[in-house]
Amino acid sequence: MSVLAVGVSHRSADVRVLERATVPPGEVTKVLDELMRCQHVVEATLVTTCNRVEVYTVVDAFHAGLSDVVGVLGRHSGLDVTELYEHLYVHYAAAAAEHLFRVSAGLDSMVVGEAQILGQVRTAYNTAREAGTAGRTLHELFQRALRVGKRVHAETGLDAAGGSVVSEALADADRVLGGLDGRRALIVGAGSMGGLSAAALRRAGIGEIVIANRTVGTGARLAQLQLEQGTPARAVGLDDLPAHLAAADVVVACTGATDTVVDASMVADRVRPLVVCDLGLPRDVAADVADVRGVTIVDLESLQRRLVAAPSGLDTRRAGEIVADEVAAYLATQRSAAVTPTVTALRRRAAEVVDAELLRLDSRLEMGASARAEVAQTVRRVVDKLLHAPTVRVKELASGPNGVEYAEALRELFLLDPAAPTAISRVDGETR
Repeated sequence: MSVLAVGVSHRSADVRVLERATVPPGEVTKVLDELMRCQHVVEATLVTTCNRVEVYTVVDAFHAGLSDVVGVLGRHSGLDVTELYEHLYVHYAAAAAEHLFRVSAGLDSMVVGEAQILGQVRTAYNTAREAGTAGRTLHELFQRALRVGKRVHAETGLDAAGGSVVSEALADADRVLGGLDGRRALIVGAGSMGGLSAAALRRAGIGEIVIANRTVGTGARLAQLQLEQGTPARAVGLDDLPAHLAAADVVVACTGATDTVVDASMVADRVRPLVVCDLGLPRDVAADVADVRGVTIVDLESLQRRLVAAPSGLDTRRAGEIVADEVAAYLATQRSAAVTPTVTALRRRAAEVVDAELLRLDSRLEMGASARAEVAQTVRRVVDKLLHAPTVRVKELASGPNGVEYAEALRELFLLDPAAPTAISRVDGETR
């Protein structure tokens, strides 16, 4: 069993493909369930953000597992599998762990060092755990990944600039409008991205924030947070969206809806410049809005073009060193754990031999209960002492690159059933 990571992101595909591949929050559990029904998938987790969709699974075979995962992604996105393969990246075993650690550290983000990705990885793990699709292997992998992200943010200046897709989009809006101070903002959508947008706008000195959301109560809670921080804010529904668009100078659309919520007819009568930041995936803003005079669109596609070659200017080298150290430690732990079932099988085999020999001795000699107990204790003590050094040492050696060979040597030398370690770990609940 090994970890397989299959994904599509801003690094491998354009927004058109990402829109098709994205999984709305309400469908994540459904996709996880479909993955778990695949023949070769044992565990599954789905990481989905505004610019990536990644599936982390535990599979019993690489090629068969990959076919299962790509099949699910293809059916969900409606993309032909051949076309999908052109945009996918695949990582297996150690490479899968390294990739997830880099993602959690913010090293693979569109805006290098963004802190939001760590929360998104945590959400993905919690969702899989609640759905019962994350077992021991993914539990250990994601717990380590979250630790890596925390270490990078605590020990480097990677996120010192506080960069994010939201902040970069608003930086573009600031340039177009000649500043955001005192202007009116409309946020369409009150989810996590809406919350980030409100905080960023508040820091930019925005004069007023209107939060339009399908559920007004949710928008009202976000508006109240802004009021408590000293920024005028109010919540409205989506029914009168054109009127609120007419009054705004900058719009951030981030609803997570499957269809567009803003079209050209809603902004056609504007007389002042308007910047619309479309951060939804799929898009929240129809393509024809870009044709309206005075309207500037900032979307994930334009941000991708601008940021693809932008230097981070941050401590990426130190972050990379932390990731490398954590990958090495994780793999050493995994290799050491892999030998444990073999050691358990060896000790169980020794116990069986001792019990058989004591039974044979008891049938040949007449011993009292006290003598029998003393002999049994002595024999077991001798066996334990003989096995102690090699079993401790094999666990130490197993943490090295060739650790699996030591477990194989034990099975060969002591004639252990090759299936015994697997059976023991299943009985002990260590694997699914």
